[in-house]
Amino acid sequence: MKKTNKIKERRNGSTVRFSIGAKLITIISIIVLVSLGSITALVSWLIHEDLKVSAEENNFEVNRRAAAETEQILEKMRLLSLTFSRTAALAERDGTIQKEANYFFTQNPQIAALFYTTTSAETARQGSHPDRVFVNERFFLTRGIDTTLADAFSDNNVKMRENAEMGQTTLINASPRFNKEKSLYLAAMFFPIQGGSGCVLFSSENLNESFSMGVNSSFLINSDGDIVADADIERVKTQVNLSEQEIIRQIFNSPDRSKQMLAELDVQLTQNYSSSSLFSYLWEKISKNNKQKETKKVRHYLAYTKLNTADSVVITTIEYDKVFEGINATTRRNLYLTAAVLFISIMCIWFFAKSISVPLKTLAEATRKIESGIFNVELTPHSRDEIGVLMSGFGKMCSALNVFGKFTNRDIAVHAMRGEIKPGGLSKHATIFFSDIRGFTEKSENFVKAFGSEASDRIVFWLNEYLTRMVECVEKTNGIIDKFIGDAVMAHWGTASTAGSPQEDALNCVKAALLMRVALYKLNMNRKKENMGNPPITIGCGINTGVVTAGQIGSDLRMEYTVIGDPVNLASRVEALNKPLGTDILITEDTWNMVKDQIIVEEMPPVTVKGKEKPVRLFAVVNHKAVLSGPKTLAEVRKVLGIKPPDISKADVNAEEQKYKIGGK
Repeated sequence: MKKTNKIKERRNGSTVRFSIGAKLITIISIIVLVSLGSITALVSWLIHEDLKVSAEENNFEVNRRAAAETEQILEKMRLLSLTFSRTAALAERDGTIQKEANYFFTQNPQIAALFYTTTSAETARQGSHPDRVFVNERFFLTRGIDTTLADAFSDNNVKMRENAEMGQTTLINASPRFNKEKSLYLAAMFFPIQGGSGCVLFSSENLNESFSMGVNSSFLINSDGDIVADADIERVKTQVNLSEQEIIRQIFNSPDRSKQMLAELDVQLTQNYSSSSLFSYLWEKISKNNKQKETKKVRHYLAYTKLNTADSVVITTIEYDKVFEGINATTRRNLYLTAAVLFISIMCIWFFAKSISVPLKTLAEATRKIESGIFNVELTPHSRDEIGVLMSGFGKMCSALNVFGKFTNRDIAVHAMRGEIKPGGLSKHATIFFSDIRGFTEKSENFVKAFGSEASDRIVFWLNEYLTRMVECVEKTNGIIDKFIGDAVMAHWGTASTAGSPQEDALNCVKAALLMRVALYKLNMNRKKENMGNPPITIGCGINTGVVTAGQIGSDLRMEYTVIGDPVNLASRVEALNKPLGTDILITEDTWNMVKDQIIVEEMPPVTVKGKEKPVRLFAVVNHKAVLSGPKTLAEVRKVLGIKPPDISKADVNAEEQKYKIGGK
């Protein structure tokens, strides 16, 4: 049943699926997200592209400068060594060789030693020393290194001397040969000279320092793939070969002397891994002490330049994410700003929506009350905008409906608003009720005698007090007040609404009459017959059940919902029989058949009604069988209400119209 009611409410549009506040928040949220999001995305993309181009150009430029500086240093070392070899040959003749050597090392303190040989390769293989060895003793002594290591270095690189004699220039990392006791960063270059070979042993610290340029990281490798110089000078101490690495093979096999590329590398992670350079990746990958288990893809911008000297290569890298770290941080801040703006917008919209939704909810609640038949709704506008004007107008409409509801039947108005009453007439098995005040004309004349010109107001007040209680009894039993005919009341059950069956409708009608009896009894307790300004009221009620035509009857300008048919006429005539029969509630046989199991009645003499061939059986209502207190016989009813038992044989039911006769004779 609840599910059915919910479905009806959705169909009638009485339920709210999306509030105004939710709609406004959704719309503004979409606008904020689309506008700020698109701007953030567009700006980020544009800056990203600019940074990409700038990073590539900058990385390539750093590599070019590092390569140029490296080329210059290597060429300088070679030229200095060649120049000194010639000077040494002349100085030996003059006996000033040592003096020239000391002067040379003073002018070039970065050179640790010079080796020259004109011996054949066979002599070298037999362990002979080069013809001339010049050691910068100050270089070694200031660093705490034994100068004899220089001779040992030369002996251990016979192959390099042989290659140099054959015209090949070779560059190697000499640091591992001298780092057993102290930290010394040396590079050695073997090159051909006239009639032999030469070697210059020099400090690579200048190269190491020049390779460190901010976020860019450069390193130098020789033709064999050995690391000669690197931005992280601590790594130069270890003999590392990268020739087996795929990226290095690609570089050596490439026909391009210089190139920029985007390389994606599997960087192995450790707890203390922090470097983002390509060499860091290669170093960690080939390190014998490497214990990493996890890897991740890291992209690098990589630029390389192949040097003319010793077939060596300068490689410069920068981590892809480092390039866009700033813009990514800015994008995150913009997203945070977007979230903050969205939150503030939602809060502002929420409070603004409440200024709209709260009055509209009040109007919606008022609408539901009007739909349920409650027209007395008070609305107080709290603003001077359109919502306030709407509430003010709606309040006036409620006041008008409240007044209108008093001029017509409230239940009929509610059913009509809901569309439950359609134009035209319908056959209904209904129960019709009529009531009338006994002696109303005489009482009205007494009001005039008592109050004079104020009699009209007094009569209306006295009558309204009575009718208010009668209407309450009808509405409590789901009846419909059809109309007031002077002091008479017409009502019906089972027409615009029904209790479920004609039997239940008939029972409700009889219950309403019994409630009227009790209400009048209480109303008359403080009234006296001799009080012409507030006399007691006695009524007669006539009830009949049958098939009637119910519908909206009238003209295009004014219509009312009412019932017509023979059962209606009979109910009206039965009401008039209460006075001659000494009763207050009379029901016909058709009604009695509906309620006989629940109502105590006493049958009255049958009445022949004009237009009816057979006499009509009538029953005086005594009480409801379920009620333990109260009268149980008609005599007790007459005693409580002060009705004198009539002489039925002498009763004149309608001497003027001769509508009926008692006893059917």
